[in-house]
Amino acid sequence: MNKERYKEEYEEGSDLLWPSDKEDKITRQFYKDLSNLSKNINYSKKKKLQLFAQVVRIIKGKGWD
Repeated sequence: MNKERYKEEYEEGSDLLWPSDKEDKITRQFYKDLSNLSKNINYSKKKKLQLFAQVVRIIKGKGWD
């Protein structure tokens, strides 16, 4: 099913412009990639904080976990 972009009109005066299947697929992939990138950045920051905390523990003489 490959729908083209279409417009839906309502009695209240509002109009909705729906994307085509191709546009919808590209948009969904963009947000999926953006979400994965965000997760990777947050994971990287968490790892750096854990490494920093470990270095501080070693300096204080508390050693490894």
